[in-house]
Amino acid sequence: MKPEKILYVDDEAIALKYFERLVGPLAPVLTANSVDEGRAVLSVHGADIAVLVCDQRMPGERGNELLRHARTHYPHIVRMLTTAYSEIGEAIDAINTGEIYRYIAKPWELESLRSDLKNALELSALRSERDELVRDKLLAQQSRLVSGRLSALLVIGAGADPGAYERAVFRLAQAARQVGAPEPAVDWHRWDHADLQQAEARRGAGVALQVRSWLERFGARQDDAHALAQLAAAVGGEVRGGALHLARPEPCTALLTAPAGGAAAAEDCAWLAWQLWTQGRFGLQSTGGAWVVAAAAEGPLPNDWLADAMERLGGQA
Repeated sequence: MKPEKILYVDDEAIALKYFERLVGPLAPVLTANSVDEGRAVLSVHGADIAVLVCDQRMPGERGNELLRHARTHYPHIVRMLTTAYSEIGEAIDAINTGEIYRYIAKPWELESLRSDLKNALELSALRSERDELVRDKLLAQQSRLVSGRLSALLVIGAGADPGAYERAVFRLAQAARQVGAPEPAVDWHRWDHADLQQAEARRGAGVALQVRSWLERFGARQDDAHALAQLAAAVGGEVRGGALHLARPEPCTALLTAPAGGAAAAEDCAWLAWQLWTQGRFGLQSTGGAWVVAAAAEGPLPNDWLADAMERLGGQA
């Protein structure tokens, strides 16, 4: 829901009633009679408030303190200061420091007041539309990031074991779906598209090196008990009853969920390497609230498993 309410803060009860009567036909109005009360209203209704209008001269803290608070904690709100002509210097300071969109001089001129508030509401609506578009774009980019990682892991696996790579990556994607793994966090203020692609490419190269190292460490394959013991040594957990009981499932999903841009830790690569080493014979299961690695049913993989994984994991955040 888009914010559409106006919050007016003033210590004069008459001014609050007058403002609500004048502006009520334009938008729903909330009121507060102090900076502290204004903060309390914001904490409850902040997501619904499109415009904040605050008087400057009030007992205790001044209005620009509340506007500064709103700028920090509710940046979507369009902030306005109302003040007498004699205090115009403070209003100009507030504008120059980015605390407010504009000021409304007291005493109010009715048509000017309504016009300013209408413009502020329109600005709020434009900001909401922009934020939705940006959010949709970022979600799409995050989805492509997961797809790119799956593709890279398939290539890495093919280089390590041409006979088992597809089933190994299938098990990794299957584990991520079992866990309900979130999409990787991306600091979009830090990364542009080209830099992020470069960082992910280098990350993939690092994963390939780590996988090779793990395969050398695992050595020759023996029986299932030996295989599970090797995984336990790599990621932790306890082998009992022919299965590995994990304290946490994150080592099985970290290659897809780790924050963007960073190098993959050795532990994060162990699951893929182990799946390649065991030719994808084991899967992650949830049993009684615990996570267990055990022998999985064999059989041909679905032809569209990779496309399905990209779609499902890319929309799971």
